[in-house]
Amino acid sequence: MKPAKEIRVGNIIMIDNKPMIVLRSDVNGSSRTGFTYKWKMKNLLTNSPQENVMRGDDKFDVVVLDKKPVTYSYFADPLFVFMDGEYNQYEIEEENLGDALHYLKEGMECEAVFYDGKAISVELPTTIARKVAYSEPAVKGNTSGNVLKEAKLENAIEAYSHTVQVPLFVSTDDVIEVDTRTNEYKRVVRN
Repeated sequence: MKPAKEIRVGNIIMIDNKPMIVLRSDVNGSSRTGFTYKWKMKNLLTNSPQENVMRGDDKFDVVVLDKKPVTYSYFADPLFVFMDGEYNQYEIEEENLGDALHYLKEGMECEAVFYDGKAISVELPTTIARKVAYSEPAVKGNTSGNVLKEAKLENAIEAYSHTVQVPLFVSTDDVIEVDTRTNEYKRVVRN
């Protein structure tokens, strides 16, 4: 059990027997009156947001989730199926995948996150390489400053295809590296 004052952003705690991840923490008060912590959290099982205010001496169970390397196999509406090295299959609901949906591709390696033996979400690598499925051609003369355009990325499921802002020199069929945490273009991958 940890007191609220030791809980940090990214920690997973149990509130009313539900695993919650702390997304944001704001501190108010003084040492004389005591501190309160306003947390913005998300339920890991339902993805529903929640805000709570806690006293600094409230105690919480911190949960350490298990992770296992898996490979994305296929989409079985409404579940996404992943497989580990021992050919065990794990089904994860669409709403639990979040931004990972934009980057999933058959055979892609990632890490499944488990709670109570059940796969609840996946963590992608920090950067991934994706082919640009479509991008407008650059307009001659539009080169002043840092000009960006949209590029649609190749994805396993068309409905979840994603666009990122890229420099003008990036064109269709280029392979680019994208930061999965911020959804930002990093660089063009050269062969």
